[in-house]
Amino acid sequence: MTGLVCTILLLAQPISALANDLSQAEIQKQVEAVLDAAHRSDANRARDQFRHPAQTLAFFGWQPAMAIAEIWPAGGWYTEILAPLTRAQGHYFAAGFSMTADRTPKWRKDFQQQYDDTLEAAPDLYDHIVVTGLAIPERPTFAPPGSLDMVLTFRNVHNWVNGDYAPEMFAAMFRALRPGGVLGLVEHRAAPGTARAKVPDEGYMTEQHVIDLAQAAGFVLEAKSEINANPKDSHQHPEGVWSLAPGFRGCRGLNETEMQACIERFRPIGESDRMTLRLRKPR
Repeated sequence: MTGLVCTILLLAQPISALANDLSQAEIQKQVEAVLDAAHRSDANRARDQFRHPAQTLAFFGWQPAMAIAEIWPAGGWYTEILAPLTRAQGHYFAAGFSMTADRTPKWRKDFQQQYDDTLEAAPDLYDHIVVTGLAIPERPTFAPPGSLDMVLTFRNVHNWVNGDYAPEMFAAMFRALRPGGVLGLVEHRAAPGTARAKVPDEGYMTEQHVIDLAQAAGFVLEAKSEINANPKDSHQHPEGVWSLAPGFRGCRGLNETEMQACIERFRPIGESDRMTLRLRKPR
């Protein structure tokens, strides 16, 4: 009983009380050591220059012993990086697309099945990951309430706004975090003053809209970063954010010559301009 009580008390402490926090430089060094690992595909490594994972995780304040969740990991780009980082000490919840929710479209269920298959094919790397489903309203709880030190979400908020359930998603993330926990958020960024009605068509969000949604759920904005900014992105493209790499959506369906010309038109821009926000659940 004494041991159980001690364990519960330890789990109730903020992560900074359990371990000496690494500096941002030390975090970057740990993440960079993973980036060239053999399990990562060449295609995923090629995107490091646009997604800046080492700098992003350092800015969010990730620490090796944290209990974290990634929201909707989709193809698992960040999972390839987070899995080895969390294996020795941390806990990693992958809150994927719900396979049972009625509103989850088939293409997302297919994505989730591919993700699950990838994890099962490499248990030595991924068997510590707890895969859960997250959907509103059917499955809003993706980790025990108040159990997480950090929640991460990458380029998802526009989907929640389009689906008209963004407030519920932010509430779900707030509920999963322990007091003092961090929400690390990256999203396609619209130019300031862009009309909110354009989000469904363009995929970009204004920083203020995202901040308003987070604050309405109880989060406090702690810091912004330009780590994932891209001044080459004009935010004005025929297919919105999806015109750019890696999808080049507007180039599909063309003949080979036209498709290559289309891709070369957008390739120099790189990936979208993105906001990077660190938000915190008040203690």
